[in-house]
Amino acid sequence: MDVTPADTGAGAPVGRRVFLGLVGFGAAAVALGGPLSRGLSTVQRTLAAHDPSGVSALIPGGGWRYYTVTGSFPSMSDEAYRLRIGGLVGTPATLDLPALASHPRTELVRDFHCVTGWSVPKVRWSGVRLSALLDAAGVLPAATAVQFRSFDGAYTESLTLAQARRPDVMIVDTLDGKPISRAHGGPVRLLVAPMYGYKSCKWLSEIRLVPKLKQGYWEQFGYAQNGWIGHSNGWVGDSKGGWSDAPG
Repeated sequence: MDVTPADTGAGAPVGRRVFLGLVGFGAAAVALGGPLSRGLSTVQRTLAAHDPSGVSALIPGGGWRYYTVTGSFPSMSDEAYRLRIGGLVGTPATLDLPALASHPRTELVRDFHCVTGWSVPKVRWSGVRLSALLDAAGVLPAATAVQFRSFDGAYTESLTLAQARRPDVMIVDTLDGKPISRAHGGPVRLLVAPMYGYKSCKWLSEIRLVPKLKQGYWEQFGYAQNGWIGHSNGWVGDSKGGWSDAPG
C-alpha cells in the first residue's frame, strides 16, 4: 500500500477498524470499476470530515491512491532535502540530491501493488540501489537490520539487512521519467519492489543501521513485517507470511 501515515499533532494514529473499512471499500472499487471508484471519492470526502487520522485523505489519479494520515502531504524543497545515513556504520553521511544522484544509478520497471487490492502496472522507477549506499557507509558487523524514517515526523519502516541488500530495493527520486512528486513521497522515497507498498517508506529522511529488527508503523497495527507480494496477505499469522528473508 502506498501509505505513509504519521502520528503528529495534525493527526492521530489510524484505528484498525477505520483502516480496514477503507481497505475493504478500496478493494471493492478496484474489482467493480468506474462507478464504485467515483463513489469512493465521495465516501473519502465524507470520512475526511470525521476522521482526524487523515487516512481518508486519498486522491485518485492515474491508477494511484495517495495516502497520508497527517492531514496533508509533507513538503520539502529539492534544495533543502537531506538524506541521513547513520547508526551502525563506519562512515555516516548526509546526502543532498546531487550527492545522491552521483552514485551509480539504476532503473527498475515493476508493477506496484497496494495491500488494499489496487495495482499500477509497469511503473518505471529510477534511483540508487540501497545496497550501494550501505556499502559506501560501511555497515558494521553488529548491524542486522535497517530502519527508515520519513520527514513527516512519524512514519517508519524496516527491513532485515539481507532484504535491504536485494537488487530490487532502491532509493528512488524518479518515477516514469519525472522527479517523484510530493504526493508520491518525493523528493526521495524508498522502493521495496517485491513487497506491498506500505513497506516503501515515502518522504524518506533517514536510513539507520540497527542491531535488531524494529517494527514499522503499520506492523504495530498488525501488518506483516514481510509483505511479500503474492506470498502474504499483509497480515501477521498468514501461513505464507512469517518472518523469512526471501519469498518462498
